[in-house]
Amino acid sequence: MVISRFINGFPIGHDGKLHIIKIPSIIVVGEKAIEKVSDVASKLGAERALLVTGSTTWRIAGRIVRDLLEGEGIRVFTHYVNKASMSYVKPAISFYYANGGFDIVVGVGGGKNLDVGKVIAKETGSLFISVPTTPSHDGIASPFASLIERKGKYSMVATTPIAVIADTEIIAKAPKRFFKAGIGDVIANINAVEDWKLARDVVGEYYGEYAANLSLLSALHLMKNLSDLISDEIKATRTLIEALISSGIAMGIAGSSRPGSGSEHLISHALDGLAAKPALHGEQCALGTIMMLYYRGSDKLLEVYDFLMNVGMPLKALNSAFPLKK
Repeated sequence: MVISRFINGFPIGHDGKLHIIKIPSIIVVGEKAIEKVSDVASKLGAERALLVTGSTTWRIAGRIVRDLLEGEGIRVFTHYVNKASMSYVKPAISFYYANGGFDIVVGVGGGKNLDVGKVIAKETGSLFISVPTTPSHDGIASPFASLIERKGKYSMVATTPIAVIADTEIIAKAPKRFFKAGIGDVIANINAVEDWKLARDVVGEYYGEYAANLSLLSALHLMKNLSDLISDEIKATRTLIEALISSGIAMGIAGSSRPGSGSEHLISHALDGLAAKPALHGEQCALGTIMMLYYRGSDKLLEVYDFLMNVGMPLKALNSAFPLKK
């Protein structure tokens, strides 16, 4: 089976006998990392930038990014997003063609801002810089975006960030619930890789062992560092951000979302459509992971369940449905 995607006109994934990989070229993680955004943009030759942000993230980091870019002589246009939807992508595309375009798109914020920014970059052939302000999902460095339309939430190929700039000081101030959601999204890799193996065995789908192992390593790294995640804010932020970036890179290597998205993500998408007030994506993926590990009889079930409970994941409702503990 051929897995072929196009990013800014260039194919990634598997195209015949070729395996084409596109991953971020520049990753900056640490305190004051946001100060590097203008340096990165100018070295990429940017003269005009579209800043994609929201009203809250504008106050947290968007204004800082604008000022830094303008300080380098880059003209900045600001596009505010309230929802991860094509309804926020299309006006930016129209603006691009009506106003002389822009060289780069800089997404600042959480999932919806980065996802919309990635799609805008894809549709305009622009470079994309990812500046996350929360650690809630592995789309920080992946080439995929999750959008919500009338038909529900769906994933689509977008563009791989040319750069990821993760300021741990800013991200550490995000609500703790977002940290748990990010942990859940990475732990979902454990089930996603098993589903990927199943797709290989049943329908002959391409399976990339390196990408699969990198994805699993991201999850296992979190489990290995449980004490840091629950006791040290600085180490927790860096550990989680690096795992999220690593998970996104695994998807870029694979050319598909297979390393980080399986049946547990389908459960999350179903909950988005069924629940009156859905939980965060990563929280739902964590729940889906436990459900699917239980159904497949995985020997990792109790270990993963204990880890998620120790980090405070809201999974207690499962106790009445699944005999996880004797």
